[in-house]
Amino acid sequence: MNACRPIFFLLLLACAQASAQGDDLDRLLQERGLTDAPPGQTMRATPDHSAAGAPADRMSELVVAAMGAIGVPYRMGGNSYDSGFDCSGFVRAVYGQSLGLTLPRQAAQQAAATHVIERNQLRPGDLVFFNTLRRAYSHVGIYVGDHKFIHSPRPGAAVRIEDMRVNYWNRRFDGARRVTGDVPLRAPLQVAADPALLLQNY
Repeated sequence: MNACRPIFFLLLLACAQASAQGDDLDRLLQERGLTDAPPGQTMRATPDHSAAGAPADRMSELVVAAMGAIGVPYRMGGNSYDSGFDCSGFVRAVYGQSLGLTLPRQAAQQAAATHVIERNQLRPGDLVFFNTLRRAYSHVGIYVGDHKFIHSPRPGAAVRIEDMRVNYWNRRFDGARRVTGDVPLRAPLQVAADPALLLQNY
């Protein structure tokens, strides 16, 4: 039971931030009986359409699905809950399972295929990118709210939640992205065909 508390509280934190930014994590938790609506506050009748044209409650489910993978081991090239994930395989699997979307396979391709947003515009379900291999967009995770993201970090580790404000991640932050309906879900062919182009920002 104690092991579940950190995840539950992170869901509540994500709910609070999402509410301030127009997301509906609070609505999802209320519908599942995990929180009460604040007195005098009514839930929005009009859903907030965000990533890939999906209503915000589906983005909330995406975050919950991502948290369901906590503890799944890292595996280079992995993209399944059974055998493990690398960072981009994790993002691809969560988006595929939750929204039925097929994102590109590599982190840099995912960055190229999604919509650029500012760090202060992040909402749960958005993608966050980092330079961890001395090249741009070499690592990716899913933002869950309250400056935290979930990812599959490295060999020997497992899917976990980290704080973007920690010095290691803050210094390596490369940018934020949102999957929207007007952005292609596959990276341009030249990016996939020529790996050298992945280094074009350096």
